[in-house]
Amino acid sequence: MKNFKRFLKYLLPYRKFQLLSITFNILYALFSSISMLSLLPMIKVLFEEGEKLREKPVFNGFKDFDLNYLESYLNYFITTIRDSKGPLMTLITIVTFVLSTFLLKNVFSYLSILYMTYLNNGILKDLRQDVYDKVISLNVGFFSSERKGDLIARMTSDINTIKVSFMSILMMVREPMTILFTLVGMVAISWKLTIFVLFFIPVSGFLISRVSKNIKSQSGDIFALEGHLLSNIEETLGGIKIIKNFTSENYFSKKFKGFTENVNKLNNSIGKKMSLSAPTSEFLGIFVISVLLVYGGSLVLIEKSLSGGAFIAYMGLAYQILTPAKAITKANHAFQGGNAAYERVAFILDAENPLKDKIDAKEISEFTKEIKFDNISFKYKEDYVLKDFNLTVPKGKTVALVGESGSGKSTLANLLTRFYDVSEGSITFDGIDIKDVTTKSLREQMGIVAQDSILFNDTIANNISLGIEDAKEEMIVAAAKVANAHNFISELPNRYQNNVGDGGCLLSGGQRQRIAIARAVMKNPPIMILDEATSALDTESEKLVQCAIENMMQNRTSLVIAHRLSTIKNADLIVVMKKGRIVEQGTHEELLIMKGTYKSLVSLQSLEINYNMA
Repeated sequence: MKNFKRFLKYLLPYRKFQLLSITFNILYALFSSISMLSLLPMIKVLFEEGEKLREKPVFNGFKDFDLNYLESYLNYFITTIRDSKGPLMTLITIVTFVLSTFLLKNVFSYLSILYMTYLNNGILKDLRQDVYDKVISLNVGFFSSERKGDLIARMTSDINTIKVSFMSILMMVREPMTILFTLVGMVAISWKLTIFVLFFIPVSGFLISRVSKNIKSQSGDIFALEGHLLSNIEETLGGIKIIKNFTSENYFSKKFKGFTENVNKLNNSIGKKMSLSAPTSEFLGIFVISVLLVYGGSLVLIEKSLSGGAFIAYMGLAYQILTPAKAITKANHAFQGGNAAYERVAFILDAENPLKDKIDAKEISEFTKEIKFDNISFKYKEDYVLKDFNLTVPKGKTVALVGESGSGKSTLANLLTRFYDVSEGSITFDGIDIKDVTTKSLREQMGIVAQDSILFNDTIANNISLGIEDAKEEMIVAAAKVANAHNFISELPNRYQNNVGDGGCLLSGGQRQRIAIARAVMKNPPIMILDEATSALDTESEKLVQCAIENMMQNRTSLVIAHRLSTIKNADLIVVMKKGRIVEQGTHEELLIMKGTYKSLVSLQSLEINYNMA
C-alpha cells in the first residue's frame, strides 16, 4: 500500500479525469441495480402478478417512501396503462423502460472507461518520463554495476505492469458501488435472503486470499528473471558477429534456454494460483445462488411471503454481485504484481546521485587560466587507480597523456568531466573546485572525442548538432569541413540527412570518427578531450582523422590521451604515466633525450611511425 500511495502523486495533474470517471462509475453502479429491478414490472405484466390498483397511492412524504409504496405505485401504473392501452402496449412500454435503463448503464460504463483511459495513459506517460529523466541524470558509476537489459525491463514492462495493476485499483470505485446499490435493492426485496449473501461474501474472500498469498513475492522474482532475459538478448544482439565467429551458438542457446525455463516455471506457478481464483470465486457464487434458490423458493412456494417476480428480480441482483466480486479478486492479484513491479521501478527513482550539484553551485561561462589536478587520488573500488597525482593544463596548451593500459589516463578524463569524483585532493577550473560548480556548465566548456565514436540512429546532421536546438545547416556543414567529413557526406544519397544506422553501422570507422569530431567542433568548447581518438583506425583513416583533429585543436586547450605516439609529437607537454603516477614529463624532444620510459615506448612503435626519431 505504501507503493500505491507514492503512485498517487501522478494522479494530481489528471484529477479532472479521475473525478469524471468516478462520477460515471457511480451512475453505472446505480443503473446496474435499476436495470435489474426494472425486470420486476416486466414480469408483473407478463404473468399478470400483483394487485390491480386503479387509485393512485397517496404520498405523505419520504417517511412513506418504502418498498410497499413503490410496489403499490407500480401496480397502479401497470393497471392504468393496461386499462387504457391494452396488455401488449403495456408490455412494450415496460420493455422500453427496461431497455432505457440498460442503455444508460452502458453509456455511463463507456464514459467511465473513457475518462479512466485518459487518466491511465497520462499517468503512464509521466511515470515513464520521470524514470527516463532519472536514468539520464544518474552518474556513470550507477550503470557500471547494473545490467542494461534489466534497466530496460524496469523502464518498459515493469511500468506497464504498474499501469495495469494500479489502474485496476483505481477502477474499484465501480465494483464496491455496484455491490452497495445491489445490496440495497436486495434488502428492499427480502432482508432474509440477503443474510445468506452477506454470510458467504467474507467466507469466499478468505478462501480466495489464501490462493493469492504468494503472488507478490513470485511476481518480483519473475520481473527480475525477465530483466536478466532481456540483458541476455541485448548482449546476444550486440555480439552476434563474435558468437558466429567463435561458433558458440549452442552455448548461447543453452544459456537462453535456462533463462526461459526458469521464467516458464514461475509463470506457471503464478498462473496456477491466478487461474484457480476465478473458478473458486465463481463456484462460491453459484453455491450462494443455489442456497438462495432453495430458501427463496420456499418463501415463494410455501410461505407465500415473496412474489415470483420479486424473487426473479432478486436472483438477478444476487447474480450481479458475482461480477464485481470477481473483479475485486482479480484487482487484488494485479495489485500484488503491481506492488512488486513498482518496487523495481522505485529502485531507479530512489537511486542517489553522489555527484549531484550543491545547492549553491556556481555556473561558469568561460575558461581563462588553467585546469589543475592538485594531489588527487582515486579508486573505483578498493585499489587506487591514481595516487598523489599533480598536473597543470594551462589555457591554449596541448597536454598529452601516454602510458601502458591501466595507468589511469582515461580515468583522468572521467574525473575532469566529473563522471566520477576524486577520492582525495581536488581538480580546479580557473581556481574553482569543480565540485563547487554546476555539472552542466562545467561540461559545456568541454568537448570529447573518444576511441568508440558513439553515434545515434539518426541523421548525420542530427548527430553533428547533438544538444543544439535549431542548428543552422551552414554551421553543421562548417563543422563537418573542419572534421574532414564534408566530402564523404556529400557523396551519400541524402547527404546530411542520411541515416547513420544503429550505432553508426552504415559508416566506416574513420567516417564515424570524423562525424564525432564534427560534433565536438559544432559544440565549439574551449577545452577538447581526445581519448585515444585514432587508436582503432587503419593508417589511411588515421591520417584523415589526425588532420581533422589538428584542425579542431587550433586555438583550444587540449588534453590528449594517446596510444599512437606519432599523434602527439607536437604536444606542448607529454606526461608519461605508470600505475597512476607520473614517471616522466616534457616535450617530445626532451623525453627522447632522457632515454627513459617514453624512449622505450617510441622504440616499440617505431615501425608504425613515419617520423624521423633519433
